[in-house]
Amino acid sequence: MGSVSRVAVMGASGCVGRQVCAAFAHAGHPVVAVSRRPASHLAAYRFRSLDLASVPPERLARVLDEERCDVVVNVTGGWGSTPEAMRHDHIGLTGRLVRAVAAAARGPRLVHLGTIHEYGPVPDGAVIDESVPPAPVTEYARTKLAGSRSVLDATARGEIDGVVLRAVNLCGPYPAEPSFPGFLLRRLRAAAAGDDVLELTVASAHRDYLDVRDAADAIRRAATTDAAVTGEVVNIGRGEAVPMRELVRMAVAAAGIPPARVRLVAQPVDSKGGDWTLAGIRRAEQLIKWRPRIGLAASLSAMWGSEST
Repeated sequence: MGSVSRVAVMGASGCVGRQVCAAFAHAGHPVVAVSRRPASHLAAYRFRSLDLASVPPERLARVLDEERCDVVVNVTGGWGSTPEAMRHDHIGLTGRLVRAVAAAARGPRLVHLGTIHEYGPVPDGAVIDESVPPAPVTEYARTKLAGSRSVLDATARGEIDGVVLRAVNLCGPYPAEPSFPGFLLRRLRAAAAGDDVLELTVASAHRDYLDVRDAADAIRRAATTDAAVTGEVVNIGRGEAVPMRELVRMAVAAAGIPPARVRLVAQPVDSKGGDWTLAGIRRAEQLIKWRPRIGLAASLSAMWGSEST
């Protein structure tokens, strides 16, 4: 897989997809950006407009063959406000993509982005490595796990060449609006434009946050490595559980807002998973030769210099 001729990025217009496209292009791989609608940041790539939520697998397989794709990256899926929406985005869409990859004549490798929340809540202090049995408790995590399993099951049957990366929470430039970093960026921009005290509700939680550009680099490595990654689950994170108060403090500093103008209120906050996440990343180091490069403070500074999308 070291000489990838072309990479199709499903969900290219999203916050992760744009960084995945950039990572492959920077490494010299031609990119086919696939999304329902074009976006200005995709202008440098070949673009295919497809509604992945409804396109028949046979039609998608023909597109992959027409574009001579050796790799397909799946970073689709939404946060979902209802169980139906999450099942549609994480199970139905991923299953359709798996069938398309299985039908494609070139047999492309499918790299699927899952989530650390597929493991479910763990005790404080625990390292979440790939040996932890998945036991999700939220609808988001359960449907994400079902999507990941559809990739792994099809790989086990010999139908596709698939690998699943389970990522921690992501931060960095151009955060997704429904995410906590996206919410935080909007509140900080509003506060920077005025003089009022900014009040933020912060959970007493510790979470592993990874810069989205590091996540994109891990996806690229999993897609192009010659190592035996087929059928593997690989966790990616910074390997550090950061108090949410500290994350907010660094974001406030990046925005240049005086700490005296910020009031933090501690109370429970709805989460897609548990209150403690710390990814074990040894398998990522061994299999795909990957480690995170971007520190959290630098990531949050890059977030401040971007816009939520």
